[in-house]
Amino acid sequence: MAQNSEKYFNLFPNSKYDTDFPYFRRPTEIGSFSQDSTRQFVSSRQQMKYYIPPEDPNDVCFDLKIGYKDYIRKDESKPDLLDDLLRWIISNPSVFAVKSDKTKEQTENNIPQGINTDFVCWRGLLTRLLCTPSQTSEGWKIAIIRFRDTFFLCEFDTKKNAEFKKNRTGKQDEMCYWGWKFEQYVTAGTQNGTPDTNTLVNTNEGYCTVVRSRLNSHSLVYGGEVDAAISEAGPGKPYQYVEFKTNMEIETQKQDFSFRRYKLIKWWAQSFLVGITQIVAGFRDRDGIVHRLENFNTLDIPSIAKNLRDPWKPNVCFNFLDQFLTFIKQTIVTNNHSVVHLLEWEPGCDVRCQRLEPNSQYAFLPEWFINPSNEV
Repeated sequence: MAQNSEKYFNLFPNSKYDTDFPYFRRPTEIGSFSQDSTRQFVSSRQQMKYYIPPEDPNDVCFDLKIGYKDYIRKDESKPDLLDDLLRWIISNPSVFAVKSDKTKEQTENNIPQGINTDFVCWRGLLTRLLCTPSQTSEGWKIAIIRFRDTFFLCEFDTKKNAEFKKNRTGKQDEMCYWGWKFEQYVTAGTQNGTPDTNTLVNTNEGYCTVVRSRLNSHSLVYGGEVDAAISEAGPGKPYQYVEFKTNMEIETQKQDFSFRRYKLIKWWAQSFLVGITQIVAGFRDRDGIVHRLENFNTLDIPSIAKNLRDPWKPNVCFNFLDQFLTFIKQTIVTNNHSVVHLLEWEPGCDVRCQRLEPNSQYAFLPEWFINPSNEV
């Protein structure tokens, strides 16, 4: 680490974020892309699925264990970083051109000198940040590069997360699989199709939306994987997406508190960030059998948690994010693709920001993005 390079963002007290909800512009989809069966980037809606609700959502029998032993696993040793989101950006220069630039000739796989956006990242990173003021057990590690006046943010595993993945038990792995299998029971490749639960689950496959938004003075572009579209989009209208979740049936007061206090904030933040208004949850038993589905309206979720002791609050989440992004702008002033700052946080601590030495392991911008004339 470079000497005297540490700076800190004072996280506490949470009460300083408990003011009016900041301005947050409704997220607008500016594009999408797919990841195929081998995790290759595909510039199309190839992997988009449609939601096929069951005839009676209160009476289903979805066995999530089926196919677990044979499913095709994504290689977790190869982190996704920002690569596919960057591939989409570099393939869509007109989306980022200001009016004066649009009159200039542009070619595919070429971008202007800047993308006229303050922050670029994955939706999952923003979800984690929104949950930070209420988080008590999970820290995070984020690398940031300021390049052409845009801050690119990329999340890396903390030591705790890396150890969990390394030592994950078979049962824990199977329970992760259950979420993917649930999606098979309620989706099809066409709007009027029939779910196919005989095909092996392949976790390489994915479909991502790319959205643009603004939080006060901060312009944002971020990508996020979405589970399915509710229906075909009309001419000139955006797709409406739905998010799928699984959860064990809630049987005790303790389970109810944990669900509302720790799980619903993640569900809300994840969907709210990309404008998803409907979350379909499959409630299962201990053997991985889903017996009923329940719909959650994303905008109603905060009210489900508001009567908790020390509840999480949407305004606190977004005011924290706003102030944190301001801290990044004020702290990271070097505009250089080779300069990486690492921000780390653990519950109960302040955020530590360090400028790393050159050639850091956290340098995540690929050469083909830095010099876009190279082939993607």
